[in-house]
Amino acid sequence: MTDRTDHSSSHRRHPVVVRMDRDRAADVQLRLADRITAFAGSMSFVYLHILLFGLWMILFEQSPWPTLTLVVSLEAIILSTFVLIGQNRQAAFQQAKADHDFAEAEQALKINTELTRAVHDLTMEMSERIAAGVDEETRRPSMVAVQARAAPDPAPSGPLPVHHRPPPTGGP
Repeated sequence: MTDRTDHSSSHRRHPVVVRMDRDRAADVQLRLADRITAFAGSMSFVYLHILLFGLWMILFEQSPWPTLTLVVSLEAIILSTFVLIGQNRQAAFQQAKADHDFAEAEQALKINTELTRAVHDLTMEMSERIAAGVDEETRRPSMVAVQARAAPDPAPSGPLPVHHRPPPTGGP
């Protein structure tokens, strides 16, 4: 049986796992159920039963082994109860973990929404300042507005007026 509570300090454990381990360690019945379940789920348990059932069949009882059948049936009932206890605890753990993860995701979504709104508000404010052409902090025209005023007028489209046409070069 390996110790599941031995974790390196660099490995963070889920808060639900920490809480469930703490609760399990505090309850004597759960610790006992853990030990029985861990042993019943091991190969040592299988080998021990092969040995005990073989000895029983050879030394204590003859075929059809009615007492052995009764003992095995009772043991199966008890072991199935431990399986159910383990399944119920696993279901409770999964539900607690899902609830915790949902609450964390909700909090992250709320923070993300607030940040997105703040970025949107700042973007809109910057856009309005640029469109107004005034730097709100210095109350001077913004660099964008100054550059727009200093830019030359675009070339007129279409034919140039007569006074802008180059003079004709020699000819008849």
